[in-house]
Amino acid sequence: MGFRGFFFRIEYHWIDAECLYAIENLDALFLIGAFGASAVLLFGMTNSPTSQPSKLIFGSLISAFIGVSAYKQFSSTEYIWISPALAVSLSILAMQYTKTLQPLGGAIALIANIGSEEVRQMDYFYVINPVLTGILTLFLASVLINNLSKNRLYPYWDVNIRELSYWDKIQFWKRR
Repeated sequence: MGFRGFFFRIEYHWIDAECLYAIENLDALFLIGAFGASAVLLFGMTNSPTSQPSKLIFGSLISAFIGVSAYKQFSSTEYIWISPALAVSLSILAMQYTKTLQPLGGAIALIANIGSEEVRQMDYFYVINPVLTGILTLFLASVLINNLSKNRLYPYWDVNIRELSYWDKIQFWKRR
């Protein structure tokens, strides 16, 4: 289930980006390196605390915001070299403080600083697209795909999963 989920989710992002480029000749950014790490968490380690929705979504957003802020603060100075290290360090600190620590947050903050010129020019739009849109589509895909199996449950909660129907599993907001 993990391989198929990851493959189809990443393939969808790639096809979406290619279609948009072909139609409008835009360099649309839908895939960033951190999505590979999030796919490992969402489709391979569904019971891990770091792959749960609050950490995945809020940790990513916090890291993206801090990464862009650090780049904006130091991009026009001679101290640009401090921006990537500061972005990752502050992201880790903020995620620890908010209890949303997860591994891909550091990568998201780093990409905001050392990514391509298109990424750096996106400014705070980077937080919305590709980060928020990508994380939300990966999250929704993982809810739908991981719960197809009788042996998996995402988001994780302590229950006998074999007694739940598919419909009960994907309604994660109605947990007992």
